[in-house]
Amino acid sequence: MQKTRCLWSSTDPLMIAYHDKEWGVPTRNDKKIFEFLILESAQAGLSWRTILHKRENYRKAFANFDVEKVARFTARDVERLLKNAGIIRNRAKIEAAINNAKKFLEVQKEFGSFSKYCWAFVGGEPIRHKIRKLSEYPTTIKEGDAFAADLKKRGFKFLGQTTIYAHMQATGMVNDHMVNCFRR
Repeated sequence: MQKTRCLWSSTDPLMIAYHDKEWGVPTRNDKKIFEFLILESAQAGLSWRTILHKRENYRKAFANFDVEKVARFTARDVERLLKNAGIIRNRAKIEAAINNAKKFLEVQKEFGSFSKYCWAFVGGEPIRHKIRKLSEYPTTIKEGDAFAADLKKRGFKFLGQTTIYAHMQATGMVNDHMVNCFRR
């Protein structure tokens, strides 16, 4: 029997696996949350499919998403990453990832974990939308707007309202599986 999936998951095997196993699954694991912050900020202006196909390259390039190691990256690391054809070679995005690692550590120190900080924007429980067609997906929500504004105030880069909403979907802060999707 064929499973009914969200229409955006397409026929791409990597997109299907991501949809079926990760997207919308609540995570409170800081390492996974940091991974998605790097990937989502790299996606800005691009398709998620593009980033998903470069994910393993990002894992290698960004120290297996070890936030403490990434926070210690230097100008030499930026130059090394700009030569890495396996990732998006955009200086501003690479520098933002390093900056965001430093800011992530500050938030962890203040709140005990980044997870506690970010999940507070949704009251600790996933928001569940009732989406029936692709046109019903919002690009932002008020909770994501507040989250993005607070991140900006704290000095994070490349994490605007739309990017943060996508991050919230990825980490399960928002369950946007369509009502007929088997993952809902």
